[in-house]
Amino acid sequence: MTDTPFIAAPLPGSERFRLLSHAGLLLLLLSLAAPWAGLVSIPVAFFLKNRLHLSANETAQFNLWVSIPLYLSFGLGLVRDRWNPFGAGDRGHLVLFGLATAVVFAVIAALQPTYAVLMGGLLVATSTVLVAMSAATGIFSAIGQKYLMPGQASAVMLIASWVPLMLGSVLGGVLSQALEMMNGANAARALFVVGIALLGITALLAATGPRALFNAHAEVRTQSLRGDIGRLLRHWPVYPVTLLLLIWNFQPAFGTAVIYFLSNHLHASDAEVGTFFGVFWGAQMLAVLLYGRLCQSIRLSRLLWVGTIIGAPAILAMLLATTPTTAIVAAGFYGLMTGIGTGAFTDLAVRSSPRGLEGTMMMLILNTTFYVSGRFGDLWGTYVYDRAGGFPMTVIVSVVAYLLLPLVLLIVPRRLTSTSDGEATA
Repeated sequence: MTDTPFIAAPLPGSERFRLLSHAGLLLLLLSLAAPWAGLVSIPVAFFLKNRLHLSANETAQFNLWVSIPLYLSFGLGLVRDRWNPFGAGDRGHLVLFGLATAVVFAVIAALQPTYAVLMGGLLVATSTVLVAMSAATGIFSAIGQKYLMPGQASAVMLIASWVPLMLGSVLGGVLSQALEMMNGANAARALFVVGIALLGITALLAATGPRALFNAHAEVRTQSLRGDIGRLLRHWPVYPVTLLLLIWNFQPAFGTAVIYFLSNHLHASDAEVGTFFGVFWGAQMLAVLLYGRLCQSIRLSRLLWVGTIIGAPAILAMLLATTPTTAIVAAGFYGLMTGIGTGAFTDLAVRSSPRGLEGTMMMLILNTTFYVSGRFGDLWGTYVYDRAGGFPMTVIVSVVAYLLLPLVLLIVPRRLTSTSDGEATA
């Protein structure tokens, strides 16, 4: 790899805010428009159920196939790292693939919304929007390293990714209800027009965004594809943080198992189940906001250990839940206790990214580890829930898995964790 000399230097507070807020807005808009997010996915799920009359299992299979690009998103991140469209770096990726996804949505809207059209269209749209998202998340890694603010960049990146999870679920449900008043074709068309509008705004903001936001990647020239893959595989810091997040995202007690526990044992309503997860995400965002402040004065090594120590046993609070209300309170506690760890591990991922491969690294960390480990954990959790001790045992399995985290922390390179934001690493 060849690139211009890399000189890391902090920015004034006003400039940090300008860059981080613009990057956060880009990622937030992309996340809202993404086919797997609530704004699109919930109406699509109801469309499959109510208009195409798919069973629950058939809908699950549909989602499984459409999610294939998410499992392989690190490969799509290589597109961002290997290709420099129009010589514009991340700006070019965001404009090109944002508009490409809008075109795919337009084609879906123009055709009759059959199972095959939705399957093929959303599979392509998921792939194209992931390339745009690899640019959006790669920006955070690049500016985090270049301007000595990896912790603040991680906090904004996580919040921009999580806000759509909450807003998308609420707005997606409202949008789905409104679309029920239309005929099938018009309902599908209106849904994707909303997505097109979001992607159009994203492309416009990318085209007019501050130059400093996009220069960090545009100045890097990577090796051949084989050389880049080899460079990533030889980059030792990638392995500890990937293993940490695989363990952290392995949550057998916090997927399907907890939904069944809430519904069958605590007799929670659908609204209470939704509130449970909404409170969890909201509480975790509050903790990440706190992390964004702490990382400016406390070195990462301490935050990693504190986040692990307070977050690993926090799921035990669910064993005290005896009513839907106490379960919601436990979800808030769990979110608050795990937010520091999530922020710290993401901060480490930003610091661990090899220059020029930020898109690959962020897709590996934010998508591949999340969905592969999360889905496997969910599968294991349902097995334990059904056959090996019910919900309490899934909680115990979660805590036992988290006991591996301190062992992995011991092999994290110290040079990456010995500083706080604003200080250059060794």
